[in-house]
Amino acid sequence: MRFEKWHGAGNAYLVIEAAELPGELSAEQIGRICHKDLGAGSDGILVIEPAATAHSRVRILNPDGSEAEFSGNGTRIAIGYLAARDGLERLTIETIKGPIEGRVDGSMVTIDAGAAALAGPGHSPGQGPPPAPAYTFVSVGNPHCAIETPDVDTLDLAVAGPPVEHHPWFPNRANVEFWRPVSPHEIRLRVWERGAGETLSSGSCATAAAVAAVSAGRAESPVTVHCDGGDLVVEVADDLTVRLTGPVEPVLAGAFSDAFVGAMAGAR
Repeated sequence: MRFEKWHGAGNAYLVIEAAELPGELSAEQIGRICHKDLGAGSDGILVIEPAATAHSRVRILNPDGSEAEFSGNGTRIAIGYLAARDGLERLTIETIKGPIEGRVDGSMVTIDAGAAALAGPGHSPGQGPPPAPAYTFVSVGNPHCAIETPDVDTLDLAVAGPPVEHHPWFPNRANVEFWRPVSPHEIRLRVWERGAGETLSSGSCATAAAVAAVSAGRAESPVTVHCDGGDLVVEVADDLTVRLTGPVEPVLAGAFSDAFVGAMAGAR
């Protein structure tokens, strides 16, 4: 079972062609593949499939076995992988979120990520305390809780992130962004991703944090988002249409051993 490992600003994904898979992957199998010691180590899997109305279809699988509606870095990596494979500079892929167009310029990949919203089905305020004293809910095709945090650099994400991700006001859980303004066009961001935990960066989280900052008047577009793994640039239009730009890089190409694939088959 062949794969390639890519990262976007430190956010690592395994790219696997659907034809390489032994079948539909179970949550246990996905977790094993992504495990840093027992597998190839990644923040998720990008499954490349044929598409009827676009260049390809991309499915985004989280390490806990859930399927993400959208990943900014995952989508940018998929665009970079397909562009390199097929000798293209521009292409459109299908995702759960819908069609996404991407452009490649050297190591930089830009995607038109559609319109963000400050409300959506992933947010259902109810009884009990809110997930944070002050936060911004943002939907970019998946749910986000953006929290301005002065001490973002010293925050223990493993303590602060899970209670917000699993808060009852987010019926499908939420990605969590802890951010602070740096300058009118810069914010600092740390990420707790739904289904993956702490990651060095996240394209959808960078997008959501930038939308929250711009909407609150705490930043101006374009916003350079300083993540632990590198910088991403988010352009936020007046109607909250967003464009995301950042680097992608192939790390390695390899194949899982027959013994690993056999063990995987037994783990179904």
